[in-house]
Amino acid sequence: MLVEIRIMCPVKTCSQLSTNSQCSARRQEIIKMTEQLIESINTGDFEGYTKICDPHLTAFEPEALGNLVEGMDFHKFYFDNAVLGKNSSCKAVNTTILNPHVHLLGEDAACIAYVRLTQFVDKQGVAHTQQSEESRVWQKKDNKWQNVHFHRSAVTGPSPFSCNHK
Repeated sequence: MLVEIRIMCPVKTCSQLSTNSQCSARRQEIIKMTEQLIESINTGDFEGYTKICDPHLTAFEPEALGNLVEGMDFHKFYFDNAVLGKNSSCKAVNTTILNPHVHLLGEDAACIAYVRLTQFVDKQGVAHTQQSEESRVWQKKDNKWQNVHFHRSAVTGPSPFSCNHK
């Protein structure tokens, strides 16, 4: 499966994020961690996903039907049941993160907000694009960033978990 992640951010906006190079580097680190997280989702790498996420991860997402879910079991279902990554019926996945905005909340905490575009080709060879708005809260624990909470809006377009639709 072909997986590609691109960050789309106007140069002017990115360069204005901070005049402090240390803060700018931390913002870039949060963007990079978010890219890695999405790549683990797109490739169906649950082990990689769990290394990036706190075991008590909380989330509001469309699949939870308005409920706050906690822990990894809810997410593991999608990895285990061939709806994500290498086991899915999608031929290719391309993700673009649009206009990421990082809020530094201290030395060990940050929040990122962005629009996520996911393009995929279903098993009939038809290309689709879906969009969601996402926020992720990151916390540095034992000198590594972990995603501790996220909120993802309802998707527009076909569900990312229905690559086999007709």
